[in-house]
Amino acid sequence: MVAAQTLFTLLLWQFSGDGLIPHPGKVLAAFGRLLTTGLLMDNLLTSLLLTLQAMLYSIGITLVLGYLSVIPFFNSLARFIVKCRYLTLTGLIFIFTLLTKDGSQLKLSLLIFGIVPFFTTSFLSVIIRIPRQEYELCQTLGYTRWQSLYEVIVIGKADQVLEIVRQNFAIAWMMITLVEGLNMSEGGIGALLIKYNKYNDLTSVLALQGVIFSIGLCFDYLLGTMRAWLFPYTKL
Repeated sequence: MVAAQTLFTLLLWQFSGDGLIPHPGKVLAAFGRLLTTGLLMDNLLTSLLLTLQAMLYSIGITLVLGYLSVIPFFNSLARFIVKCRYLTLTGLIFIFTLLTKDGSQLKLSLLIFGIVPFFTTSFLSVIIRIPRQEYELCQTLGYTRWQSLYEVIVIGKADQVLEIVRQNFAIAWMMITLVEGLNMSEGGIGALLIKYNKYNDLTSVLALQGVIFSIGLCFDYLLGTMRAWLFPYTKL
């Protein structure tokens, strides 16, 4: 059914429109040209490395804040970070530029700032929904507060943490084109997309959008498969 729907969409795209939007054949040809020049792979690797680096930092920051949020002192800090998801990057770019020493750190900082509030929001919602009985069971077994935190949150919710990572990777991958446009000297698929968009090369733009979309789907599938493999009970 999915194959039929995809084929129908491509045929509709091919035989509709007034010529302003390139047809699938032209987009595939542009994709082939990008592959032969080597620009695509080099810039794609740059973007992937930046995104994965930002995700690792964001996961570390979020997990530390989330685990410590059960302590009242850190709970207010975690909730403040949750509220930061309403801040836009547009008005804060100048501040981040002053705080970082080069374009690479600027892009990394902006990505982390964009991911952490949403990651923290999802993780705190998981912690809040934990039944009180799970903590009481640990107390009955004679666990200390730190042992209870480890068993109930760290171990008990590890599968949900991986699902949150899967969801928030989409945010990071979507933001990569924005932050790479701030410093195009280091390349990246975002810089390449802005370059072709500037010269109205719509076929190359659509080819790059297809690549971005495909890479996102691949990572979503890989993270979902990893979760099912590490935590088989999630399939029940």
